[in-house]
Amino acid sequence: MTTSQPVLELARAKIVEAVHFGSIAVVDSTGKLLHSWGDPRLVAFLRSSAKPFQILPFVERGGVEHFGYTQKELSISCASHETARIHLDTVREIQARIGVEERYLQCGPHLPGDADMFRTVIKQDIKPTANFNNCSGKHTAMLACAKMRGLPLENYLDPSHPIQQDILAVISEMCGIEKEDIELGVDGCSAPNFALPLFNAALGMARLCDPRRSNETRAAACKKVTAAMTAYPEMVANHGEFDTELMKAGAGKIVTKRGAEGFQIVGLMPGVYGENGVGIAMKIVDGDAAHMDNELVSSNRVRPAVAIEILRQLNALDEAQLKTLSGFGPSKELTNYAGLHTGESHPVFDLLA
Repeated sequence: MTTSQPVLELARAKIVEAVHFGSIAVVDSTGKLLHSWGDPRLVAFLRSSAKPFQILPFVERGGVEHFGYTQKELSISCASHETARIHLDTVREIQARIGVEERYLQCGPHLPGDADMFRTVIKQDIKPTANFNNCSGKHTAMLACAKMRGLPLENYLDPSHPIQQDILAVISEMCGIEKEDIELGVDGCSAPNFALPLFNAALGMARLCDPRRSNETRAAACKKVTAAMTAYPEMVANHGEFDTELMKAGAGKIVTKRGAEGFQIVGLMPGVYGENGVGIAMKIVDGDAAHMDNELVSSNRVRPAVAIEILRQLNALDEAQLKTLSGFGPSKELTNYAGLHTGESHPVFDLLA
């Protein structure tokens, strides 16, 4: 990561107090590297940014029709949801219909990111269960796919399980990289995860948004996934979260999915920036940990601001959209807990052609 470059500065008074480094790749669906910053070949784990790819085998095999998945349910299958009531209810509805019990999920529980549900859990002394995990929609879909195919449920996360082998094959094909060149690791939710160059991650996102060069089955699945995510962006993250608000502002033309440790992918539909679909992959090398405010709302200070600045430089967002998203950046006033102005944060990169 030593070739990554500064992407965001934080200044207090006239002194630069902190600098975040990162790398960016902007690639179109033909495989052309359009722009970059830092090292576009940096290898990083996709983390939850892999979810729109991980759902594709289920969709391609007819899982949506077999179980009657709605667009809202398909969207939460691609989600890092915040465990709001709408998320818990949707996951439970899916499980009841497909006949999968929550106890089969091997993702483990964690506290909700949604402030209202977090307060409820504390006040009512609720012990979170697997459905509270922000990956529970993905795990439910994996189990649904295994059940539909008559495959074992108890080891659905084993890298050798047919479900995981199908996912690895799809990521290889979508991202234009041999399976043997993808480094495997274990994600926070215990599912296999995938490390590959930013260029390839961006290519995969470009192809997801512009699958015209794929076979008919793959193209149809890609369109179902992007349509679901953009129709129900609140299921992908939550109201007020960056992924959700960016897709709302994008009005069906922008798809995005965050990943842990400072990873983010963004996809532009054909016509937003040239005639082909475009994928953007970025990695903030310090991980861009989230910060919680006094209202129990968490936020990342780097990835959203950098993503908006990339889109601004590409002219992929108009002035109205930039104004709508201004709470995320690209430049932000910094205040302390008393509300006093203390400085600002701002991007410090210009994409290279």
